[in-house]
Amino acid sequence: MDTELLKKVFGKFKMYSYHEMFKIWKGRETSLTTVETFCMEIIYSMGRPTVSEFASFASLSSANAADKINKLISKGYLKKVRSEEDRRIYYLEPTQKYLDYYNIYENYIDRVMAKAPESFDKKELAVFYRILCWIDRELKKEQELSDIPAVQ
Repeated sequence: MDTELLKKVFGKFKMYSYHEMFKIWKGRETSLTTVETFCMEIIYSMGRPTVSEFASFASLSSANAADKINKLISKGYLKKVRSEEDRRIYYLEPTQKYLDYYNIYENYIDRVMAKAPESFDKKELAVFYRILCWIDRELKKEQELSDIPAVQ
């Protein structure tokens, strides 16, 4: 299996999203630092984590996590939503401002994948889907072995 090809494909997705983000930022100050961007990606990928789940995943102290969360809230990228079941717990949710920012990457993946049926027959697409499912399962196993909290 050609792991270099998978690395190349993943790299192209990243490079495209970086390129598009810099086009948006052109001529103006970016509002998210690199660390804040990673924090938001973690929160988004975890799918509505609690404050403590985020802190644990990012290996941050409670105080450090709270500081990062408060900065992201003040910049309008994140909100804390109180649990209905346990009023002491807060869930972290990206705001529409962040989703608009993040959708650059997801829209590109959607555009690329929409072209697949034009280039491949149903059997080939079924094999590709099986391979993606296998990769997803393997990544989940790695997360479990590494005590990494599950991401969506």
